[in-house]
Amino acid sequence: MLSDSVAYQKAKQFAKRIVFLGKHLKEEHQEFILSKQIVRSGTSIGANIAEARCGCSRKDFSNKIYIALKECAETLYWIDLLHDTNYLTDDEFKSLNADCEELRKILSATTKSV
Repeated sequence: MLSDSVAYQKAKQFAKRIVFLGKHLKEEHQEFILSKQIVRSGTSIGANIAEARCGCSRKDFSNKIYIALKECAETLYWIDLLHDTNYLTDDEFKSLNADCEELRKILSATTKSV
């Protein structure tokens, strides 16, 4: 079952980190625009993986996984921007970027194998 898949579990753990990051950005930095963007894209990865589970066809499944991949790419952009604007430390950036990049590779491989 897809909810037990590595991609789903990693995306869910990543989404939790992103939610906490969004909360931190709002509470500690009063940053509302970038925090909203990264929470939206970062949580959408797992949501699209979960939605793929209910795909009515192989093409539908593939489409949802591809959307998750695109959301992952967008999230990488926001992580990079938050780092460049000093909202993320080097260590925070490296950790979040590594997790998101790992998800991107899993999703990319999945799109190629479907």
